Amino acid sequence: MSELSALLQDVLTIDPEADAVEFEGVWYSWARLAGTVGDVRAALAGIGLGRDARIGILVRSRPSALAAVLAVVASDACMVSINPLLPDERLAADLSTLALPVVIAERADLSRFAVREAIRAAGSAVIELPGILEGAKLMGHSTSLPVGMRLTEPGVIVEMLTSGTTGAPKRVPLKREAFEQSFAAALSYEKDRKTGDVARLRPGVTILSGPMSHIGGLWGALTCIAGGRKACLLEKFTVAGWHDSVVRHRPKVAGAVPAGLRMILDADIPREDLASLSAIRTGAAPLDPAIVAEFWERYGIPVLSNYGATEFSGAVAGWTMRDFTAFHASKAGSVGRFQPGVTGRVVDPSTGEEVLDRSEGVLEMRSKQFGNGGAWLRTTDRAVIDADGFLFIRGRADLAINRGGFKVHPDDVNKVLESHPAVREAVTVGIADRRLGAVPVVAITLKAGVATPAESELADFARAHLLPYQVPARFLVVDEVPRTESMKPALTEVRQLFAADVDAA
Repeated sequence: MSELSALLQDVLTIDPEADAVEFEGVWYSWARLAGTVGDVRAALAGIGLGRDARIGILVRSRPSALAAVLAVVASDACMVSINPLLPDERLAADLSTLALPVVIAERADLSRFAVREAIRAAGSAVIELPGILEGAKLMGHSTSLPVGMRLTEPGVIVEMLTSGTTGAPKRVPLKREAFEQSFAAALSYEKDRKTGDVARLRPGVTILSGPMSHIGGLWGALTCIAGGRKACLLEKFTVAGWHDSVVRHRPKVAGAVPAGLRMILDADIPREDLASLSAIRTGAAPLDPAIVAEFWERYGIPVLSNYGATEFSGAVAGWTMRDFTAFHASKAGSVGRFQPGVTGRVVDPSTGEEVLDRSEGVLEMRSKQFGNGGAWLRTTDRAVIDADGFLFIRGRADLAINRGGFKVHPDDVNKVLESHPAVREAVTVGIADRRLGAVPVVAITLKAGVATPAESELADFARAHLLPYQVPARFLVVDEVPRTESMKPALTEVRQLFAADVDAA
């Protein structure tokens, strides 16, 4: 049994009657959580599935789904993350393609006709979660599963959904050994935890506001429960819900994605309401250094960003409180330093040779947590590593727009446009162009209370601060940018905004 599995099992029984999870203002005990975990495990045993079994979970950020996740991970099985927020047709197609031996879902999701029929057609067994931590029930399981069904995924702890920023979400198989290495490295950011700890309950409440169907939300939930901390579980992030949770639970550390941090600043929350916070942790998307500076100036709260991805089994670099105290002004824009056990370098994308003069290149890393035998893993991120080991991510190399032979990097354009006094956020994408192949266009949201600038004003600002080929061909002011569940800009949908705008004209 792995260390993570043992911690998850042991922590449930330390003080059964103590509060464990708050959801929608109601507290549920460790015993209540453990009861549903036990029922899921019993149902899996009734099907005859053991170690490495592929177990699909329609992962909502709700207590019963959390119990199902804990049950599967603690059983050393392979959790297959399924997003129930997909429209019925897409969710049914996903379930049909996966053809899982068992699917775990809440009753409301199983009542969706297309979902129910897709599960039936695939021959999957069903474990129903009937209510909020009200156990689990094996539904009408046949003693034989379809011939040819892929029952196990040896050595894989989770088939994790990517965020779907650039297109349809994909699943990445994360190896159990690599996941455990990443879990151990993550403990380096918590002063009272280390590998080899025995299970114990810790004070304080962790606010879980990220979707558990994606790596950041899953990590937050697992580290919270394995660490024996109480959880305040938010089904989705809202400023009002996050604000209320911080005021009521007075955590020392809270988290939010960069888009959420921007929304928190826009809400102008009173300083005293956030007085308990000694830090805010963030990740999942590029972080504007201006957000860090404003939180520090307005609230005196360090914002500690990290850098990671589903493919990395979690975070690989980040800021510590010690580094923030010493370097936050001089290293603004950095995602921090590499975690213990992670080595990074920057290479020339054409030759693969390491860049030694601290200039920009493509980031490569190696670590046991990648599960690739210690080989260098090339990312798609443009990066710089400075003399002190701080990592700066400049943007995605694979998102470059080839405008008649000139490469336009969207993050470079976004950074400049977001310096305009009226612009809150800029999202640049490429669209097809008959003459040049592709051209950049940008969707813009505005700061509260400002007048909408004319497109000509935005174009003039861009021409004054960008190279001619970087200037977007179109500027579209929108109320909100389309986002994925993890609150990253959904680039495919942003492109569709321009098609819709042309059609409307």
